[in-house]
Amino acid sequence: MERVLEWSILVRFHEKNNGEGMEWSILVRIHEKNNGEGMEWSILVRIHEKNNGEGMEWSILVRIHEKNNGEGMEWSILGLPAIQPRLVAVSKTKPAEMVIEAYNHGQRSFGENYVQELLEKASDSKILSSCPEIKWHFIGHLQKNNVNKLIAVPNLFMLETVDSLKLADRVNGSWQKKGSLEKLKIMVQVNTSGEDSKHGLPPGETVTTVAHILQKCPSLEFVGLMTIGSFGHDLSKGPNPDFQMLISLREELCDQLNLPIEKVELSMGMSTDFQHAIEVGSTNVRIGSTIFGERDYPNKPSSDKAPREIKGQLENLTVKEH
Repeated sequence: MERVLEWSILVRFHEKNNGEGMEWSILVRIHEKNNGEGMEWSILVRIHEKNNGEGMEWSILVRIHEKNNGEGMEWSILGLPAIQPRLVAVSKTKPAEMVIEAYNHGQRSFGENYVQELLEKASDSKILSSCPEIKWHFIGHLQKNNVNKLIAVPNLFMLETVDSLKLADRVNGSWQKKGSLEKLKIMVQVNTSGEDSKHGLPPGETVTTVAHILQKCPSLEFVGLMTIGSFGHDLSKGPNPDFQMLISLREELCDQLNLPIEKVELSMGMSTDFQHAIEVGSTNVRIGSTIFGERDYPNKPSSDKAPREIKGQLENLTVKEH
């Protein structure tokens, strides 16, 4: 019988001294796996230090991966600045009043899955008057026949789900016709889990798609990669492989297209797994029910979460707006 050894360890430490303005934290995650063919392990370290008294602030993210398959050892190390992830509050099925309540407590980035709902909500007179700095993210599957409708959305900030060359071309052309002075920020969605129920490019098409956008879509600004990944991953078995794949794709992408790795965001993590996503390097998390409560669908009892509870939910999250 083949012997398989696998273990992981996570260490967190946080210290804060409000009197002297000192704050620092450290996160270490180690994972080792031996499947009989060779040993593989990885380590993630994130350190942040801040001293308001002396004005000093620094952070570092280090990711190390080592693999020994019996024929030789290979390892890599990646050092990145540890940034505060962007929180996208997903307000699907929720009324304008809840969006305004979250906005009043400092939230600026909001996400929607359906074009029609986003257009109606973003065009709501109460939101337009009360939320002048709102930034809308579209995070659902976009059909080409809905592109013009999406481009008409007021305060559209980012499209996170470009998943084909044809869609990129259609969005680019529509944004050009709009005549905006700024490029539209877009992410390329990758189907890292390979599930038929999820949208996104096959991982092998990522580099060619991004290259096409950079070369052929002058009205679009490529800012990163997005994935949903499989649900319910057991972290006792190690990091989510779908997140790990997106991280690897970013490294491959930046290497082949000569892009600064710190300029390519990773949008991964939702209400059930955003903390793990942040630990492995996500810069953009999409959270809905944790903030607004369960979604309200026809023939289903509506959520009883009152707008006044939203402030507490936002404050309890470990990510902030940026």
